[in-house]
Amino acid sequence: MNIKNRTSNKLVDEKSPYLLQHAFNPVDWHPWGDEAFAKAHQENKPIFLSIGYSTCHWCHVMERESFEDEEVATLLNRYFVAIKVDREERPDINHIYMAFCQGLTGSGGWPLTILMTPEKRPFFAGTYFPKNRRYGRQGLLEILEQVGSLWVEDDHKLRGAAEEIFDAVQAHTQTKTAPLIDNDPSNAPLLGQDASLIKEQGIKLINEAFSRLAHTFDNRYGGFGPAPKFPSPHVLGFLLRYALTEPDSSALTMVRKTLDGIARGGMYDHIGFGFARYSTDEKWLVPHFEKMLYDNALLAYVFLEGYQMTHNDDYRRVAEEIFTYIERDMTAPEGGFYSAEDADSEGEEGKFYVWSPEEIIEILGLEQGKLYCAAYDITPAGNFEGKSIPNTISSDLQLLAQEYSLSLEELKASLSQARQTLFRAREGRIHPHKDDKILTSWNGLMIAALAKGAQILQTDRYLRLAEHAADFILKNLRRPDGRLLARYRDGEAAYPAYLDDYAYLIWSLLELYSAQGQSSYLETALELQQEQDRLFSNEQNGGYYLTGTDAEELLIRPHETYDGATPSGNSVSALNLLRLARLTGDTQWDEKAAKALSALMMAAVEYPTGYTASLQALQFSLYPGQEIVLASRSQAEELPAFRKTFFSDLRPYSTLLYQDGSLEEIPWLKDYPIPDAGVTAYVCQNFACQQPVQTPEEFQSLMSH
Repeated sequence: MNIKNRTSNKLVDEKSPYLLQHAFNPVDWHPWGDEAFAKAHQENKPIFLSIGYSTCHWCHVMERESFEDEEVATLLNRYFVAIKVDREERPDINHIYMAFCQGLTGSGGWPLTILMTPEKRPFFAGTYFPKNRRYGRQGLLEILEQVGSLWVEDDHKLRGAAEEIFDAVQAHTQTKTAPLIDNDPSNAPLLGQDASLIKEQGIKLINEAFSRLAHTFDNRYGGFGPAPKFPSPHVLGFLLRYALTEPDSSALTMVRKTLDGIARGGMYDHIGFGFARYSTDEKWLVPHFEKMLYDNALLAYVFLEGYQMTHNDDYRRVAEEIFTYIERDMTAPEGGFYSAEDADSEGEEGKFYVWSPEEIIEILGLEQGKLYCAAYDITPAGNFEGKSIPNTISSDLQLLAQEYSLSLEELKASLSQARQTLFRAREGRIHPHKDDKILTSWNGLMIAALAKGAQILQTDRYLRLAEHAADFILKNLRRPDGRLLARYRDGEAAYPAYLDDYAYLIWSLLELYSAQGQSSYLETALELQQEQDRLFSNEQNGGYYLTGTDAEELLIRPHETYDGATPSGNSVSALNLLRLARLTGDTQWDEKAAKALSALMMAAVEYPTGYTASLQALQFSLYPGQEIVLASRSQAEELPAFRKTFFSDLRPYSTLLYQDGSLEEIPWLKDYPIPDAGVTAYVCQNFACQQPVQTPEEFQSLMSH
């Protein structure tokens, strides 16, 4: 029976692509909401909660094996009220129940499977389950039958277990957010009383994180720890900053080895560009092929910082290629960026991306085809289920050029032409599913990366893409009262925005302001920061809750500090606050940053390598930077030369302000006169200002000291 001929369930009217994928399952799925929980109470049934996302490979596997299966659906519908949640639309729900899963099983992931009472308290958790027992895992049929029967016979036993689990997780959550300093400013070291002590503690924490990363570093392939390997851009950003203050350390070597490794491996799409989420092996060869907007944003950002640090053109090229992919495949006509592309096409993981030598030669011809296969590891045996993922892990282009009697430039030109030909041919394949919802948070990350690209590469196209997306978010995902919303799709904006939405968007607006000096972006960043403080502040422990005061009340109000696949909203907020303090001179931002950093440092003590975005904020607070004011009439023609000088090297602790008379929110800027013509640069460091300069050459000289 064709699944689309089935009667739809209650997901059919949702906007989420993930929920819509399940709208014709025989399972009687409900979206998260009052109706589902009322049904559970009325019928005294436990909840079967399934959380995933539309481009998740194992989510698809579980759907095909179980949720499309009549036998599984019969048990689910008999014993449970089944609820589907898109973890990208509802990170608050995902965060809470992932914490329960990790507490109960020691690990987590997606699909996330939770069995819980009608009061939303879990008593069983896991991730993927096959229909029947295999892979050493319990079968879903077995679990549903056992739990369903037990609930009917003695639901009090399961309810009691759920209460015990809830109490334990709640206690653990409260302990994790204990502050390093209390809320009395007189007792707050970061606010000035014991600055030397907090600096000593901070540097110790930074050094401990570096030491642990060095211990787990893979000297052969780059990255940290065994497979599966994640690129973890915020780890690399932390190490780049560590290399600035400790140039004799191995930090920069670790970054370069990792950037080189992920760029050469099969995690990178060498034909169409962009990165998959992570590698299943130590070499960065075989990924789960889904491409996420957030990974590509964060990787573009760190490749750009790597380029600033090393001036390695390969890093610039990779960042530019990521932006090519985003502009071509992931940009909505209205200006926002789509969320993700699937790992699967035609029901097979990676089918869109893999090749055989015969396919390559048929498209390119014998001579160029053999050359491409040699360069990109396309072999008869293959490196993934009988086919080959293009990669250059073992390639030596210099030797290959000699073998084919070509110069290195001729070889690169031939391979570039071959790539374009293969890309056009690949476009004829059936494409993976695209999750076309637009998330404020992930758009913030990509806007920040594009703005960074505009700063460093002085490329107007990246600036226009970033501005177009920012303007789209501010127009379509902000209510008239100023409240941000989290998701846009099919003309509808929904869900009160979460901390990450505010933090990432503020970050992006600060990067946009730095890139071109339009005061409205800085003004909007300040407005949003004030709104964030009003809605999300954790007054007891410092920092911010994941959800606002106007959000749905859940079991626990999440307070996330751990830097996972993306940096936590608290980490990014701490750095945003520090930058706003430097830019505006307003001490309220310093005080809020101090409390946020205190909470982050407390959380990071036991496992500092899990808080490397937080440590970047700590680095910003501890190490000296320069405050630069570029004064000129609006958009003076000399400004680009000064900007190029400022952004030519990595200066993560420096801030850039534009004085053209438009920033009334910063009254002290009037102390920096605007010249009648040209640009005057004011450079201050360590509470002392240098003699103002009027030429890019003089500015370059000042920046070098």
